[in-house]
This record gives sequence, C-alpha cells and structure tokens, in this order.
Amino acid sequence: MVRIAMIGIAGILMALQLKSLKPEYSAYLCLGVSLLIFAFVAEKLQIIIDGLQAIQNCLPLNAGYIQTLLKIIGITYIAEFASDLCKDAGYQTIAGQIQIFGKLSVLAVSIPILTALLDTIQTFLGG
Repeated sequence: MVRIAMIGIAGILMALQLKSLKPEYSAYLCLGVSLLIFAFVAEKLQIIIDGLQAIQNCLPLNAGYIQTLLKIIGITYIAEFASDLCKDAGYQTIAGQIQIFGKLSVLAVSIPILTALLDTIQTFLGG
C-alpha cells in the first residue's frame, strides 16, 4: 500500500508542476500513473479470485454467483476509474453519466441473484 501511495503522490506532484506549463501533459501523466496503479490492482484481483474459488470449493455455492460477484467488482472498478479520470480532466457531466451507467450495470448483472434470493425466501415461507 505504501508503494501505491508513493506512486500516486509522486504522480500528483509531477502533474502539478506540468499543469501550469502544459495541462494536456499533466492529464497524460495522471493517466499513466493510474494505469500503473491499475497493474498493481490486477495482481491483487488474482488473490481475490483465488480466495473466492476457495470459498466456492468449501461451500455448496452456485458458480454463477461467484462469477456475478466478480463481474460486479469489475464493473464497479472500471466505472470508478473512468469517472475519476473524467473528473480530473474537468468533465464532471460525463463522469456522472459513467457512474450512473455503472450503477445500472451492477443492478442488471445482480438481477438473477436477487430473483434467486426471492425464490428462496418464497420457498422458505411456504409459498
């Protein structure tokens, strides 16, 4: 975590220096730092995936639920990443639209799990 924080802080300090000279270079630098941090995040995602697979092996869970959970994590991360980049570039309206689309995408992906949960509750209640 310290390494990621240092990369982020160094990137921001360099971007602040460039912002007064060439604002577009500052945006490119921020994008580069974000992609570098994303590479570190991808490594951590593999640990999470391995952990979820271990949970799935221990518990009788439907494999579709784990896949849906991973999709939700991916949608959330990508939407947040893209939205923050748009905000940094000064395009708050587009950032807001990306956030709304991300939330609706999570809802759409999670509908089958919600339906299965409601079916289980209905069965449990004797309906």
